[in-house]
Amino acid sequence: MRALLLAAGLGTRLRPLTDTVPKCLVPVHGRPLLDYWLDGLFEGAVEEVLINTHYLADAVAHHVAQSQWKDRITLVHEEELLGTGGTVLANRAFFRERAFLVAHADNLTELDVRAFRACHEARPVGVAMTMALFRTDTPETCGIVTLDGRGVVQEFHEKTTEPHGDLANGAVYILEPEVVDFMASLGSRTVDLSTQVIPHFMGRILGYEVAGYYRDIGTTESLERARREFPAPG
Repeated sequence: MRALLLAAGLGTRLRPLTDTVPKCLVPVHGRPLLDYWLDGLFEGAVEEVLINTHYLADAVAHHVAQSQWKDRITLVHEEELLGTGGTVLANRAFFRERAFLVAHADNLTELDVRAFRACHEARPVGVAMTMALFRTDTPETCGIVTLDGRGVVQEFHEKTTEPHGDLANGAVYILEPEVVDFMASLGSRTVDLSTQVIPHFMGRILGYEVAGYYRDIGTTESLERARREFPAPG
């Protein structure tokens, strides 16, 4: 399996830190978020990783060049941001018409990649996508899902003031090629997974709840919480 790590974001809510540091290289316990992801993916039997860049791209490229995994990483630069789905669509040849993993490099998680893949491989008939889920303490800031008895997503509510529960979309997915075919049918270079793709596949998305730690490092507050809560390496 191959994977896409989305690392092109501006990180505006983390300023002034991200005035000079790209969001994916923000450190927790002295390690950039990107390194946690690369270790987790490659140790989880992912073969190759594609990383998109945009903001402070040179810093990301320099960091990747020093990585122990550099020979298994491909960088692709976006002059204009294409959206989460647009990046998938622009690089569909990289995934070789097979299932692949997509993740945001600015999330911090103890996701078991092997278990996530096994869940997808055992998915019910008709399921085209598996979505990582986590329990959130701020449901109003997340996309909240409800599942049926098979674990298939039946409802998805994006950042509502009255959320229906605390089981949230972790923005880590395994997608089958037919999902990319649907993106292509939209006829646009810019595609958003949350607003355009997930609603179309409602009832065909399997949920996988992350057993360990998960936090979106989107704000200075969430970053400080992660630095307090996340286990230090070693």
